[in-house]
Amino acid sequence: MFGTVVIGIGIAGSVRIRDLLNPLPSSPAEHLKLLGFVSRRSLGDVHQVKQISLQEALDNKEVHAAIISTNNRNHEESIRMFLEAGKHVLVECPMALSAKAAHELLEMAEQKGKVLHVEHIELLTEAYKQLKKEVMGKELVKGTLHFTGGPLDEEHSGFPAFSGIARLTWLVDLFGDLTVTSAVREEQKEKNYSRLTAHFYTENKRPLTWIEERAPGMKRDKKINICFKSGCLESLPEAPRSAVGLFMQDLVLFAKKLLGQVSKEELAAEKRRILLCLNLAEEIQMHCERPTKVYS
Repeated sequence: MFGTVVIGIGIAGSVRIRDLLNPLPSSPAEHLKLLGFVSRRSLGDVHQVKQISLQEALDNKEVHAAIISTNNRNHEESIRMFLEAGKHVLVECPMALSAKAAHELLEMAEQKGKVLHVEHIELLTEAYKQLKKEVMGKELVKGTLHFTGGPLDEEHSGFPAFSGIARLTWLVDLFGDLTVTSAVREEQKEKNYSRLTAHFYTENKRPLTWIEERAPGMKRDKKINICFKSGCLESLPEAPRSAVGLFMQDLVLFAKKLLGQVSKEELAAEKRRILLCLNLAEEIQMHCERPTKVYS
């Protein structure tokens, strides 16, 4: 059994507690034992699970793993602390707000012989799995992925290329290595409006566009327009919801890694994808923050 603590009790952290208390029967998740949770707020017990201090979570020898469900800005520091304390870590994506920090943390986990698992539930949805099947084997001509949603507090969530890394992960997982060709960001601060537009080339020089658009009252939605030589996909495929929740699927994957049930090849491919996406996010941010040239 792996003694486990949850760090942060927002929506995701609360779901993590629920799933740890009711693991999928006969799955590797049954090997995780919830020992407590850490929160900046004083909450007492939640679902009969006791609140403990951060220091207690770090020092307790019975705690083998930490699930980090705090804001994005806090991820890097939390991962570092728990790896230093000799704990395995599951962290919500993005794992860090810079590619350099991510490289360091993954290297640190390897040196200490610990699992550092980054949640990517966007790859586990039935709609995405169906989309991937429909894309497989087709020759891309061009494509656009357009996400809309409510505004985020960037002080906590980071630059949109990082807070929206789930969408970037879709593009990399579907189309392989990408190169950023340009990126711009439009902001109307008085309206709390933000629109990030990034352009890429695939390895075969096919153009892809990613738009991340946020404003108050904007519906959370993903729109696609992906054209192949054989025709275009103009909406996400309909798919039934999985009987197993996305966070539970992710928990099972984490437990599999702890039990040594994931191949080295799979781990290496996942690590490469995570680092590629973070490198791309950083490059997009650099494009957007370059000062505009003024010609006289």
